[in-house]
Amino acid sequence: MNPLWRALRVLGVLWTAPNTALGLVAGALGLAFGAHAHLRPHDLALVFHRMPWGPGGALTLGNVILHTGDTLDSPCATYAHRDGHAQEAPIVLADHERAHVLQYMALGPLFLPLYLLSGGISARNRFERAADRYAQSGRGWWPWSGRDHRPTNGRCS
Repeated sequence: MNPLWRALRVLGVLWTAPNTALGLVAGALGLAFGAHAHLRPHDLALVFHRMPWGPGGALTLGNVILHTGDTLDSPCATYAHRDGHAQEAPIVLADHERAHVLQYMALGPLFLPLYLLSGGISARNRFERAADRYAQSGRGWWPWSGRDHRPTNGRCS
């Protein structure tokens, strides 16, 4: 890996460390109730599987992914598809969550306020649309780039 990219990756991990700390606390609580954790270097994240609470799917906090299922390598609907705004092929949940990890590494402590101001967990949210776009194409995880349709509701599970 290019030394510049390696340095940027390290800076991103440090920049989002407060968010990662929140994820680690939630994951540690999950471990007490049967969750298990493993490192996914390709996704730049520590993943806690079988989290015992939540509506299903996954939640990313910094470099931590909290997941209610057994594997992130499972298909899920895009937000636009789920809301009926587009007919789209299923995406892989790991790819969607990796986009959020990259967003966190770029925005650090600004991620959560910007995410909430952008509509929270919904198809309106540019962060979710960008994560779906990235999961579909491997490109476009930045929330202010690329094609931007404006659906109103939905969720990746």
